[in-house]
Amino acid sequence: MTDRVYPNSAKPAANGTATNGAANPTFPATKAQLYGATRPTYRPQPHHRRSRRRCCCTFCFWFILIILVLLLLIGVAGVAVYLLYRPHRPSFTVTSLKLSYLNLTSSSTLNSKFDLNITARNPNKKIVFFYKPTSISLFSNDVDVGDGTIPAFEHGKRNTTLLKASILSSGQELDSEAASQLKTNMKSKNGLPLTVRLDTKAKAKMGGLKTPNVGIRVTCEGIKVTLPAGKKPATASTSNAKCDVDVRFKIWKWTVG
Repeated sequence: MTDRVYPNSAKPAANGTATNGAANPTFPATKAQLYGATRPTYRPQPHHRRSRRRCCCTFCFWFILIILVLLLLIGVAGVAVYLLYRPHRPSFTVTSLKLSYLNLTSSSTLNSKFDLNITARNPNKKIVFFYKPTSISLFSNDVDVGDGTIPAFEHGKRNTTLLKASILSSGQELDSEAASQLKTNMKSKNGLPLTVRLDTKAKAKMGGLKTPNVGIRVTCEGIKVTLPAGKKPATASTSNAKCDVDVRFKIWKWTVG
């Protein structure tokens, strides 16, 4: 058998390999060859959640830090004001209370008249109080037996002021329970127990500084009065009367104090 001559060409390589060392593709093509070229390279996505968490944590940190700094400044200012002015609450005392008449009709209609004197004292050397008009309510075991008002006034430093008011109830209709309770109190031998309540607003002036108006409630208990026998008013017993002064702060819709 004669040998074939292949001019200017390479002799076919055995086992399907070319002389230049390159591998021929296999047939049929594998899945890796079909999809390897067109498959996009995997690139991990950035973690946005971590960055959001970091921003949220940073915001919370600075917010809490600012609140703490503000509280610290308020505390320092409060201590400075206290050391400089030594503020004290004003005091109130029921000086006298007289009952002219107290009538409860068969139809549970109430008519009454009281004359009230209250002494207000400002114990502060460097603070002046400015009071708004004060509303007065007189109760006998939670039954309202009269109302009145005191005009606005200025309470000077180390000043004692006498406040006078007429407390009236004209044709007030009571429910059956309140009327029954009031009748029982009127027949008591120990006298009719009374509670005086004052509600007002006041602001304080300390040097050139003025505070906002703050609610004040004064509650005086331990007062008893007997019904007048004739036209002469009956004088109430106020020796055991004690008055509590509560400062009431209003935050949004709630009142604290």
